[in-house]
Amino acid sequence: MDLATLIGLIGALIIICIAILLGGDFVTFINIPSIVVVIGGTFAATLARISLGQFFGSFKVGLKSIVHKSINPHELIEEAVELANIARKEGILALEGREIGHPFLERGIYLCIDGHAPEVVKKMLSKDINLTIDRHTDGIQMFKAIGDTAPAMGMIGTLIGLVSMLSAMDDPKAIGPAMAVALLTTLYGAIIANAIALPIADKLKKISAEEKLNKNLILESISSIQAGINPKVVEQILLTFLPESKRVTEKPEQ
Repeated sequence: MDLATLIGLIGALIIICIAILLGGDFVTFINIPSIVVVIGGTFAATLARISLGQFFGSFKVGLKSIVHKSINPHELIEEAVELANIARKEGILALEGREIGHPFLERGIYLCIDGHAPEVVKKMLSKDINLTIDRHTDGIQMFKAIGDTAPAMGMIGTLIGLVSMLSAMDDPKAIGPAMAVALLTTLYGAIIANAIALPIADKLKKISAEEKLNKNLILESISSIQAGINPKVVEQILLTFLPESKRVTEKPEQ
């Protein structure tokens, strides 16, 4: 579980609630018509941009921002080198039945064990990577769309409230409360966009980049194992996927 996302989202909402409680009555900040306009209007406008399947699928992708567990690429490299060493010494079939930590790496190894040609294995795994990135992109775009639409819907709700307020100018006592209700829709839109939707979109973008890196690293691992490349060379190849500052090199003997 990604505690940073959970703490960030809940923390932002708690801080907003505390500010509301310190400023007055919490009930004053609850208005059902405003909530309907902002949430209903945001979802409806977002749905108009994508398909129904993408809409609901994107919420599933969005859960990754909370339940995602980062995988250390160094651990992937270490496991890949170990598998390459076994395959080079004992043959690819020696990897059958061996416990493998990453599902994508396990899938690639079993494709090799089944005797598929290197180009077939690469094509299948590359297709998996591309489809995963496409799903992530759909989720990112949807939450960005929510982040763009919610403030706009808040402004629309405010304008509706102002029109209603101005049409009742004959009652000065009603102007203040009516203005407060009109501004609530702007508040709701800002909260949905900046405290929920946009942070989730940014976190999904980071997760997508991380998963793409790890899967491409695994793809290179599988290709190298099938080609029978020396495990030390495999390690050096895989380290090129990491930033210079994060590459592990052996210290020279003194």
